[in-house]
Amino acid sequence: MSIHEASNRIGVPAELRDFGDRHVAGALKLTQEMGWPYRLEDWEVAARLGKGLVLERAGEVIGTALWWTYGQSFATAGMIIITGTEQGRGHGARLFNALLAATEGRNLLLNSTDEGYPLYARRGFTPWGRVLQHQGQFAADAELPARPHGIRSATPADLAAIQRIDEGASGMPRSEMVATLAGMGRVMVVERAGQIAGYSIARKFGRGHVVGPVAAQDAEDARQLILAQLAELRGEYVRIDVYAHDGLGDWLAGLGLVCTGQAAAMVKGQQPVTDGAIRIFALANQSFG
Repeated sequence: MSIHEASNRIGVPAELRDFGDRHVAGALKLTQEMGWPYRLEDWEVAARLGKGLVLERAGEVIGTALWWTYGQSFATAGMIIITGTEQGRGHGARLFNALLAATEGRNLLLNSTDEGYPLYARRGFTPWGRVLQHQGQFAADAELPARPHGIRSATPADLAAIQRIDEGASGMPRSEMVATLAGMGRVMVVERAGQIAGYSIARKFGRGHVVGPVAAQDAEDARQLILAQLAELRGEYVRIDVYAHDGLGDWLAGLGLVCTGQAAAMVKGQQPVTDGAIRIFALANQSFG
């Protein structure tokens, strides 16, 4: 932007609008500025599955905030970004307050950076765990064990069972999200006594691929579901976001997927109640949950 263009924007108010298709390109620029490796396609999926707000000044996107609703009781929030030149002017608080108003009456979950933590804490969010971001180029010559009995590729006929498993594991009705991500990527399942007892999805995202969600009965099944995906991603850049309390971090680092960041898992209201039989080990991403 030239000095003349910048001076012309002085005094132009920032307008709060509903996020629409025309804002995707501007939103992509925000994540590029932040160094987040989102693709245009990643933003398009996020916007299609959720709702959002945008701050515009003179037609330029200067901030975003999105949320994703699951049933009548829950929502997750993410993609809360303010361009660097506009930070410190109350725009983040304005966007987030509008998001809270739009999701009022729902229990709201998010994963917070250290920078965002004070804003969320002041608005009643409390931490309940930590999310570890593991990523790296998975070695093309990595030695992986043979796929164990019970792990197989999913078929379209498995989708309904996978959606039921996800709802029990997450405590939220996320059928649309699961179906969308499954349609974009490769799905693996684990069977126990003839019944599907866990699943994983790998799809293109950012610099390469993301593995998640991963839902399983225990950490061993989760590892096997992840390994089954990694066997197909040799030489690819891979990201996996896992909960610290499940203890998969050191194991992933040993596979060459190092921990490059952490986030505080926070909630305003009540956490979802899961069925206890199967739980989520890896997130779809830090916005969707």
